[in-house]
Amino acid sequence: MAYNVLPSTVNAPRENYIHNPAAIFPLLQIPKVDLCVLNSEPSSPEATQELKILRFALTVCGFFQKFNCDVLFSQVVNHGIDISPLEELYDVTKRFFLLPPEEKHKYSRPAGDLDLAGFGNDQILTQHQTLDWNDVLYLDLYPEDQRTLKLWPDNPNDFRKVLLECRAKLQKLNELILKAMAKSLNLEDNTFLRQYGESPRVLSRFNSHHPCSGSGPQVEAKPHSDASALTFFLQDKPVEAFQVLRGDKWFRLPAIAHPAILVMPGDQAEIMTNGLFKSLLHRFVANSERERISISIFFIPDKENVIEPAEGLVDEKRPSLYRPVVDYVGAFYPEHREGNRVIDALKK
Repeated sequence: MAYNVLPSTVNAPRENYIHNPAAIFPLLQIPKVDLCVLNSEPSSPEATQELKILRFALTVCGFFQKFNCDVLFSQVVNHGIDISPLEELYDVTKRFFLLPPEEKHKYSRPAGDLDLAGFGNDQILTQHQTLDWNDVLYLDLYPEDQRTLKLWPDNPNDFRKVLLECRAKLQKLNELILKAMAKSLNLEDNTFLRQYGESPRVLSRFNSHHPCSGSGPQVEAKPHSDASALTFFLQDKPVEAFQVLRGDKWFRLPAIAHPAILVMPGDQAEIMTNGLFKSLLHRFVANSERERISISIFFIPDKENVIEPAEGLVDEKRPSLYRPVVDYVGAFYPEHREGNRVIDALKK
């Protein structure tokens, strides 16, 4: 096992990085959901309308955006998070990736360690493996006993403080969205939170996306879905890079920029909703001129919990579509590196 050369150290993609998509894709608009209305006026006609938008966004589009914070492949607006913590998070992330290589490598994941935590990129498991064109820092944020603090940057010196403050705010937002998802499907508010469990995992991924020279656009992150229940995606610059697969066609999403948060259902949300809310395959296309920073926060159910279609979503007309699973993430990453989807193997 080895680790690939980081994209920040080379000027053009090597053979293992190159996978050219076609140059032109249709644009897919992102629905907007006002979570502030859902939170402060849950019984109002306005909240009922927002729940309908949320259900449409996750059933038809597979994502939504929150005002001032894009959540779930649909725009989430009025998310209740001050802009300043997110500004600080972008700032410390940028300062980390601007450090000299020898400083960043102090936080590299140990060679041969299959755990994700630490700085680096894809582990090279096979000679012809397709690699992602970015530098990455993975950190476990929650539960506290899962944090590998020796891999948490203390340069910048405020990195840890800012990250923990944002984690607490985003985790509350995650709970609000899970409740809204249940309500939109006429389920009891805590239906999905109960499956989420007492010791859910919160994993962060910080990405430095480098300009990529070459003929035509290059895929900088290979097609994948997420192993989470929900994923929050944040990006510092309005650079169009996100693409999603619907049916057999790829679509572009409009440029997502701070302070927006894009929220996407992951594979475990698809299982819990019995396929009503889809975990879409998505990828990122590198820009030939502009560098950008992005951050993904993955909200993952307790690995000891059984994840299965909610009881209220299974009946004679719509039987259970997925077999129950425990520790979905444990099975996900080995298959993901090979380009496979675990969720497909769970379909009945």
